[in-house]
Amino acid sequence: MRLSIKGDYGVRAMLDLAERAGQGPVQSEAIAHRQEVSEAYLDQLLTLLRRAGLVKSTRGPRGGHELARPAAAITLTQVLTALEGDFLDVGPAADGTLPSVRVQREVWDQVRLAAHGILDGTTIQTLLERQAELTAQVRYYI
Repeated sequence: MRLSIKGDYGVRAMLDLAERAGQGPVQSEAIAHRQEVSEAYLDQLLTLLRRAGLVKSTRGPRGGHELARPAAAITLTQVLTALEGDFLDVGPAADGTLPSVRVQREVWDQVRLAAHGILDGTTIQTLLERQAELTAQVRYYI
């Protein structure tokens, strides 16, 4: 499995929006700056996420982007599929009658199922909570 930069940047954008949930629309310029992503590229990703129903966008001077539903209701599978397509597809078997092909296919199917299990069980909220834990660990008190 190999994800493009789309997946990385898209998940970062979703986390940024989740951090600001309930505060109104967030402008892409602000997200791009905080996440160190090109605004033009981020706009393309936000369009894909909007089309998938994960982000809602508002036009105008007070416009921007926000999560279309709670962070706990958005899985990594949904985000990555919106950005990458069927990224866990192992493709068609060349010849299903050869034992070497069948045994490899069994392993790839197990990998796909395991990956889906992890990604389906991981929400944007899960990542947001883990991010908060990591941020809290860095703080030093004197």
